[in-house]
Amino acid sequence: MIKKGTKLYSIFKGACPKCHEESMYSTKNPYILTDTLKINDHCSNCKTKYRLEPSFFYGSMYVSYGVGIAFAVAAFVISYLLLEASLNVTFISIIGTLVVFGPLIMRLSRNIWINLFMHYDKSLAKQ
Repeated sequence: MIKKGTKLYSIFKGACPKCHEESMYSTKNPYILTDTLKINDHCSNCKTKYRLEPSFFYGSMYVSYGVGIAFAVAAFVISYLLLEASLNVTFISIIGTLVVFGPLIMRLSRNIWINLFMHYDKSLAKQ
């Protein structure tokens, strides 16, 4: 279990990077595709503004590339090395993995990006 107050908590939960009290997203489920990237304007607990500047989350595209590669490598290792599938099946499994986990990859990338610029403040957390 990931402890509240750590960057990993905010990244995997999608919680406010300052207080970890609420989700940054209007819908917690990333697979509701119309709402995957809809983010609240600010945290209702600590009033942290999530969009630090216009187009702030464009930088998360760079993070998304790395996260996508990690998922693709994991799919390759599982299908080709562990299950000993053919290269064609392995390629299809990589594509399938990226499609299925696409919304999750997008959210993880945004969470990682904002956590590079904001830090947890224990004084803002609810007691």
